[in-house]
Amino acid sequence: MTQQGVRWTADQVLALAPDAASRKAGSKLGAAGPWSEAGSSDEGTVWGLCKGSGSKPYQTVVDIADTAGPAYKCSCPSRKFPCKHALGLLLLWAGEDGAVPSGQAPDWAGEWLAGRRKRTEEKRAAGASGSPAAADPEAARRRAERRAERISAGAGELEQRLTDLLRTGLASAEQAGYGLWEETAARMVDAQAPGLAARARELGAIPSSGPGWPIRLLEESALLHLLDQAWLRREHLPDDLAATVRSRIGLPASPDGPPLRDHWLVLAQYDTTDPKLTTRRIWLHGTDSGRTSLLLSYGAGGRAPELALPMGLALDAEVSAFPGAGQLRAALGEQFTAPSPTTARPLGVTTAQAAVHYGEALRHDPWLDAVPVTLDRVVPTPDGDSWQLADADADLALPLPSTARSRPGLWRLVALSGGAPVKVFGELGHRGFTPLTAWPEGAGEPVSLC
Repeated sequence: MTQQGVRWTADQVLALAPDAASRKAGSKLGAAGPWSEAGSSDEGTVWGLCKGSGSKPYQTVVDIADTAGPAYKCSCPSRKFPCKHALGLLLLWAGEDGAVPSGQAPDWAGEWLAGRRKRTEEKRAAGASGSPAAADPEAARRRAERRAERISAGAGELEQRLTDLLRTGLASAEQAGYGLWEETAARMVDAQAPGLAARARELGAIPSSGPGWPIRLLEESALLHLLDQAWLRREHLPDDLAATVRSRIGLPASPDGPPLRDHWLVLAQYDTTDPKLTTRRIWLHGTDSGRTSLLLSYGAGGRAPELALPMGLALDAEVSAFPGAGQLRAALGEQFTAPSPTTARPLGVTTAQAAVHYGEALRHDPWLDAVPVTLDRVVPTPDGDSWQLADADADLALPLPSTARSRPGLWRLVALSGGAPVKVFGELGHRGFTPLTAWPEGAGEPVSLC
């Protein structure tokens, strides 16, 4: 349950926004001007009426105490969750003292909240009563075998495509254009290997990616060849590595690790989008176990994923790991409290230790794009036309990706540091270190850099 006296920060609220436009629009509604009859309860509910362009104000209510993350209801026509009105209401609640006083929820808010919590209890009761009868295991085995055969046929076809590329020379990729690789990717989709399809599309985009593209194309082709061969020889791999190969190919998996209960600090949350799917990545840090876990949530058709956990909050919950060597992905299980503010911070490492950690992770998963790392006592420093995070206590640094200068998070990090060391959480990969969250030295709230 969220305590009424404990407020979130503006960063924690805005981390819930589905996109930059929503953050900007919600920030404009974070003042008392457009709001009336705003209130909140000790049970973790915030409500209010927001004046819009019509004659009737929008009815907005947020259930902060929901253990799956905040839940929202607004009478506006927006398809985004949360909408700008919900964000503005939470900013108002998080900001001015007295702007959202404690009180009794109006009927329209109370009815929605009661209905939502009733449905939650019904789902729990249904889950406790037992799952439906298991599907025919023999039929499931035959389906899995047929899919494996299709994937193997697709992998063989992709191997031939890579062989042709090397025989004709890398320059042929620039002449052939993107269409040939898109056709190859479509064949991998037909083979039910979405992981191979995605990597084939990436190969098609490399020849137009700027200077040095032949080296990048060769590197990515080698990794794709390695994945192909690993799939075709999966019976000879250790179980953990075989599970990693299946996940990289795109086969679905279920968490198989024992549930680990901990107080999980939400390190970062951010979305990546394409025309068909929005993927939300949420990094968690177990304050007791020291374990880092990744939650993935998806939204189709331009809709934001349902799961939302504001950066900097913590929740008492269980997570279960997915199979695979070195895999950090986990599933969120039973949650015993709603996310609430915390002063906990992850332990940090030096830049040298971070580089060693990345190298060790690649031994378990050669196709890994990046690993989560918390750097301790680093200073953002310009390096020619780019930036780096320099170790305050050693003559070492990690580069930031070339895209860092175009992201507002870099300038927030520079402003937070002011030339002094800071603690930074982010993802370290072959393109550099991408900062996601930062803390100032000593006391201070976390700052989102996403």
